[in-house]
Amino acid sequence: MQERVWKSVREIPDGKTTSYGALARELDFTDPRAAIDIGAAVGSNPIALIIPCHRVVASNGDLKGFAWGLDRKRWLLEHEKAIEPPPPQTASFPGF
Repeated sequence: MQERVWKSVREIPDGKTTSYGALARELDFTDPRAAIDIGAAVGSNPIALIIPCHRVVASNGDLKGFAWGLDRKRWLLEHEKAIEPPPPQTASFPGF
């Protein structure tokens, strides 16, 4: 199963994301917990930049799990233009 998941993840194009559940449906996994199995397979990816597991996100778009940390996952996705960077912080001063 792991190799099927990794093959599918390799096919996610630059600048795009997919969800754990969408991968489960694409691979015809029918078990209701299949998204968890997908997450385990993605999480055991030994070559994260060749098998771009950072492109797999939660079904609501939240960034979940990444061996190198969520900050790096966010940076990679922003770099690929798959997600928008957060708006810049503006300073607020009381009374202004």
